[in-house]
Amino acid sequence: MRHSRLAVLALAGLLAACGAPDQGKAFVPEPPAADVVMPSEPVTLNIVDVAGNLQLTQQIFENYKAQHPKAVSKITYTKVTAPELAGKVKAQQDAGRLDIDLVLTGTDGLSAGLEQNLWVDLQGRYAGKTPKPDYLEPAAKMAELAQGRGVVITYYPSGPLIEYNPATVPNPPKTAEELLAWAKAHPRKLEYARPANSGPGRTFLMGLPYILKDSDPKDPVNGWSKTWRYLKDLGQTIEYYPSKTSQTMSELGDGTRDIVITTTGWDINPRVLGQVPKDYKVQSLEGFTWVTDAHYAVVPKGVSGAKLAVILDLLKFALTPQQQAITYDKGYFYPGPAVRGVTLDMAPPDSQQAIKEYGRPEYDRLIEDNPKAVPLDAKLMVTAFDTWDKEIGGDKVKTS
Repeated sequence: MRHSRLAVLALAGLLAACGAPDQGKAFVPEPPAADVVMPSEPVTLNIVDVAGNLQLTQQIFENYKAQHPKAVSKITYTKVTAPELAGKVKAQQDAGRLDIDLVLTGTDGLSAGLEQNLWVDLQGRYAGKTPKPDYLEPAAKMAELAQGRGVVITYYPSGPLIEYNPATVPNPPKTAEELLAWAKAHPRKLEYARPANSGPGRTFLMGLPYILKDSDPKDPVNGWSKTWRYLKDLGQTIEYYPSKTSQTMSELGDGTRDIVITTTGWDINPRVLGQVPKDYKVQSLEGFTWVTDAHYAVVPKGVSGAKLAVILDLLKFALTPQQQAITYDKGYFYPGPAVRGVTLDMAPPDSQQAIKEYGRPEYDRLIEDNPKAVPLDAKLMVTAFDTWDKEIGGDKVKTS
């Protein structure tokens, strides 16, 4: 959005109140805190999901609508891919026609939006109105990555793990070196998805520096020499990189691949759904660190004060233990809850049954016994994704 000199002068008071825009970027106002009040008439909320989070939370949002008919009349849901998100939001903001009220995203979409200053400063501008959840410690650390501009609504330890067909991989690799040697001996039989599009893919990307004992796991530019070399070597054995994780699971299930990179949730849920055979196994690699993951709720700049008030109330509701228990789902983001005091026996019966039948007892030990690290911060994550695209596999990404 380009403003004439006259328009800029007319907005001077608003600029002073909201802070000057970044140089070269369109200015999108955030409503004054005094305007963030519940509406006199119920609103429609338009929610965009780029992380598959609705599988965990849509029932929560519908519960809120049912219990708060004076606040919300309708909720619409749209799904897009994470790489599309920032461009889509910015285009709407620049045109002054925002039709997205709430975004559900992983660290990828969060980071891209932070880079372009797209999200409302929830903690800085509306600290007295935002949720103050009693987060699990790893979830609280994940919340710090949002820089006050996002709320963690689900959490899991993530990975990286390998998942394999025990009939074709009777002796699974236990170290990174063994994994590379196996891949060289079995070309085109190992696969992972493009990190910028995939939770398991980016967890693998950020987990390797710990496994390989690289010089600085938090510095993909100067501290990942072993990691980039390893990924280039591994890439010589890989046919292509799917643009979404579900394709890797389909190819594991149909026998096209024998090993894929996975996480706790991407192990459990596809087996619940029958996409991957129930008896397939998982393995951690020696010396691994959990690279934790979370889903965030972020609000694009340009949302009205009335809608923002409803969204903040909705998020408070979503972070109560009773609603958080719904996020156990069928293992998709195992465990799922981000706050303390939520146990599996609080979850819906079908969730309890799915975890009982398809969960893995060894996960409790692996989660307890291995260190946990948060992902890269926003700028470095974008850098890591760009480096992977340019130097590792961008020319071999396959969109199904």
